[in-house]
Amino acid sequence: MNRRRTALLSLTALLAAGLTAVPAGPAGADEVERIRNGGFDAGTASWWTSGVTAGPADGGLCADVPGGTENRWDAAVGQNDLTLVKGESYRIAFRATGTPAGHSVRAVVGLQVAPYDAYHEVVPQLSVSGDTYTYTFASPVDTAQGQVAFQLGGSAEPWRFCLDDVSLLGGVPPEKYEPDTGPRVRVNQVAYLPRGPKNATLVTDATEPLPWQLKDAKGTVVARGRSLPRGLDASSGQNVHSIDFGAHRGTGTGLTLTADGETSRPFDIGTAAYERLGLDAVKFYYTQRSGTPIRDDLRPGYGRPAGHAGAAPNQGDGDVPCQPGVCDYALDVTGGWYDAGDHGKYVVNGGISVWQLLATHERARNARTGHPGRLGDGTLDLPESGNGVPDVLDEARWELEFLLKMQVPDGKPLAGMAHHKIHDEQWTGLPLLPSDDPQKRELHPPTTAATLNLAATAAQAARLYRPHDREFAATALAAARRAWAAALAHPDVLASESDGVGGGAYADRDLSDEFYWAAAELYLTTGERRFRDHVLNSPVHTADIFGPVAFDWARTAVPARLDLATVPSRLPGRDGVRASVRAGADRYLATLKAHPYGMPYAPEGQRYDWGSTHQILNNAVVLATAHDLTGAAKYRDGAVQAMDYVLGRNALNISYVTGYGEVSAQNQHSRWYARQLDPNLPHPPAGSLSGGPNSSLQDPLAQAKLQGCTGQFCYIDDIQSWSTNELTINWNSALAWMASFVADQE
Repeated sequence: MNRRRTALLSLTALLAAGLTAVPAGPAGADEVERIRNGGFDAGTASWWTSGVTAGPADGGLCADVPGGTENRWDAAVGQNDLTLVKGESYRIAFRATGTPAGHSVRAVVGLQVAPYDAYHEVVPQLSVSGDTYTYTFASPVDTAQGQVAFQLGGSAEPWRFCLDDVSLLGGVPPEKYEPDTGPRVRVNQVAYLPRGPKNATLVTDATEPLPWQLKDAKGTVVARGRSLPRGLDASSGQNVHSIDFGAHRGTGTGLTLTADGETSRPFDIGTAAYERLGLDAVKFYYTQRSGTPIRDDLRPGYGRPAGHAGAAPNQGDGDVPCQPGVCDYALDVTGGWYDAGDHGKYVVNGGISVWQLLATHERARNARTGHPGRLGDGTLDLPESGNGVPDVLDEARWELEFLLKMQVPDGKPLAGMAHHKIHDEQWTGLPLLPSDDPQKRELHPPTTAATLNLAATAAQAARLYRPHDREFAATALAAARRAWAAALAHPDVLASESDGVGGGAYADRDLSDEFYWAAAELYLTTGERRFRDHVLNSPVHTADIFGPVAFDWARTAVPARLDLATVPSRLPGRDGVRASVRAGADRYLATLKAHPYGMPYAPEGQRYDWGSTHQILNNAVVLATAHDLTGAAKYRDGAVQAMDYVLGRNALNISYVTGYGEVSAQNQHSRWYARQLDPNLPHPPAGSLSGGPNSSLQDPLAQAKLQGCTGQFCYIDDIQSWSTNELTINWNSALAWMASFVADQE
């Protein structure tokens, strides 16, 4: 599903701005040079300017950029009508300076008309380390409407930009992308549990067992053994061995594993890292909040103004109309979490994310190894901390209250249903703080899927908030009942798969699992016969639902089954429900044992899913739940071992969790965690999960760099790769659940 698009310019940018064009002069370029008058020998011929005063100077072009502009595209220089050929490699080169030094320019090759797609972009700081810039990329499209633009806005102070020797040369040799995978010994770069499984993977051509040594931080050998050859790993195309050092139970920091002449990246043996990760994975949500300032004293380096609160240039979320022709009212849909790296807010993805955070809390209350205090009041440094309510419930409530606002009011068509989503009318570019988004906001049509997400999560919330706020619990339950009734009355109102402009479509064609999930949560909260009967009569209740991917936003049967198995109730046949969870866990355990990288995930044809890291974690949630049900160590060890892949034991030797491990993802696709594009902005906060390998390669950067990749190698840590390197609220909820579980396994 094409959920994200990087825009070259917003619709309000160059076309609405004072665009000044100069008639093009003679081409005068060879057959592969696309830029006309790149050396400015003909003055400014073929170049346009917007929002700047520009002209020939010193043999090139110089532009005086005004201060006080909001967006990068508010001031720009560029050239249109460039021909690009799909699959052809291009080298863009230019000389540029900025006075005073330190300003940056967004150099973009993309489409000059709507939707203004960006095919390649960089944001170098000028006059810092040289003034010549050269980059290579492959065009993902055929077009005669290509554009090169140098965007200069967004500075509080005026400055001067000078440009010369601009070239866009076609037919150059493609730049082969070779990821730096580091040492061939692949480990969990964060931590192994003292009494848990400890496994590593060695990439080697050797066919016989090899000796290995485990060394402490001082270099002393504390364990040794021999590797187990595993042959060719289909998910990576590598020949690998497995190393099991689980017999060593001593704690420590900075340990390394040496084999075949290679030494791994360092790691710890202990539980402290998982206690931190369990907090950081949930702290992530505070900086995703919409409609409130993010306090820098609570998240140093991440403070920002409130997004979509109605202060210019925002149009605000306080009175949002529907798309034309959808409804005749506007709703206050302030609050909630931004879904991912864009500014959209979605009920279906919000639903599964809220469910998993609340399930993390509910598991901590009900499981034998649970520790409810780990996410208790005061643990997450929130504005609400100190109110006597567990912080995880405070954070989830921020999204829950938004979900409740998305319900269609009484007296309106489809009353009680939930609008599918709210987001910008058009895609916006990167970087862009939520407070700087100028786009019109729109409610999208109600759908049955969104309505059932609301019913399920509001019902779940009713039972968990009751001890802390009976009024809010009652409000949530009433909304859940209204949503359930509306979904029964309108069982097949589906989201359009083509509704993907300005935000993701989140279309789902099969809602039998959503009906099952909502009925299950309503039954567990109320105990009412009608909800029990719907659960028992649903074909989903007895179906084999534990496939290669256990659950995600579009597959919600497993969340229902897990809650029916673990939340106390008088459901008839509950032993059978629990047995089905164990059977699903056995399947994932078998997959893990057969996998040379030790993960419970083996998609058909090794075609990795969008967000594969969270799919692996959600499969591990099934293993962990089986352990909670049975106490069997095999399920515990399987769940714990699944974390190894996400934290570094993988073909790319990278931790997909920012700030965890010696080498971790830093450049997830985000409009405000965008340090790769703007040195004044931060990287994603510690504890942010990258989506990881995605074989479909939907974004242009991945298509240019990763064509022909095998499974685990279909990933690049670049902000423009929204299909392999995004962050989302439902991916982090999987990390939060699993980190909490592992922290409990002392």
